[in-house]
Amino acid sequence: MLSLKGKSAIISGGSKGIGKAIAFTFAKAGANVVICSRKKDNLEAAVEEAKLQGLHIDSLKCNTSDASSITEVVDYTIQQFSTIDILVNNAAANPYYGPILNSEDSHWNKIYDVNVKGYFNFVKACSQVMINQKSGKIINVASIAAKTPLEGLGVYNISKAAVVMLTKVLAKELGSQNIQVNTLAPGLIKTDFSRALWENEETYNQIIKTIPQGKMGVPEDVSGMALYLASSASDFITGSLFTVDGGLTT
Repeated sequence: MLSLKGKSAIISGGSKGIGKAIAFTFAKAGANVVICSRKKDNLEAAVEEAKLQGLHIDSLKCNTSDASSITEVVDYTIQQFSTIDILVNNAAANPYYGPILNSEDSHWNKIYDVNVKGYFNFVKACSQVMINQKSGKIINVASIAAKTPLEGLGVYNISKAAVVMLTKVLAKELGSQNIQVNTLAPGLIKTDFSRALWENEETYNQIIKTIPQGKMGVPEDVSGMALYLASSASDFITGSLFTVDGGLTT
């Protein structure tokens, strides 16, 4: 039930961290995988790392705040593999850290363009092929920030809460087309994106004390749940939020 053999998947923000772990997990499960992100060097490094593990992954440069860039990735995937079965919206931005009342319009615009509108535009670009084939899996990666406000990340928190509602709306609207849409909410995962939290020993120790499992997660902790949501094992699950945080928000 967890096989993805013959399936085609797009993963945004797929060159590092959680996105890369999901890409590798999907490829090991038999999927044709296309990863995209803004930086060509990171994409090339991910592809080479995959080769060392005996995996083949395609990559394309993409700015998910640009709808035309998203369309290029979708068109490429259809040209290469004829269809799109799985979409993982994982790309994220957070250019501002501090009190929300000090945030500026530019911070809101950047965060929403990538974290919310980018997710929607990717779904919109993939939706017709999924509707035509009467099947599809869409996984929107949010954060525990969608459930509880993280200090200094006010605008980011709100954007991730918006992702949860976007998921619910899409699940309602696409349910009759046999397309499942779910949200992943990772907690403290050791990635470059969270480096500021785990590199600071004092901050890290404070956070670890709040996690029942007494440790931070690794990207592979999230990719296992992503595999479940991408596979036929989750065919009767849609509009749901799956938290992967070691019990932090229990």
